[in-house]
Amino acid sequence: MPQSPIILFVCEHGSAKSVIAAAYFNKLAGEMGLNLKAVARGTHPDQELSPKAVQGLLEDGLQPTESTPQNILPVEAESARRIIAFCELPMEFKQVSMTEQWDDVPPVSENYQTARDAIVEHLNRLMVELE
Repeated sequence: MPQSPIILFVCEHGSAKSVIAAAYFNKLAGEMGLNLKAVARGTHPDQELSPKAVQGLLEDGLQPTESTPQNILPVEAESARRIIAFCELPMEFKQVSMTEQWDDVPPVSENYQTARDAIVEHLNRLMVELE
């Protein structure tokens, strides 16, 4: 378990939206001096990270938080400060922590920049709330 409280970003495949959100969250939290860490998880993880997400993050000067998509675990969900989902969460995760749904983020596979900008816009609002 990480020392810092975690923010859990969850997308269906754990390979794109949640990965981008966790990388940008950790960057912003570090810049703001927040003692929080984000991780990316999936409800039905792919075998590998989205090449478009990884390439986009690298071009933005960031690294993915995970090397491969990881399944969301009950113990993480129970200890998370907040769960932010880009997909429908399984029922057992809906009641364990403060959850939020970000349904308006377009697919990374269609346009990395558009998806990233939508995620960062949400993150900026979240950071103000967490500060």
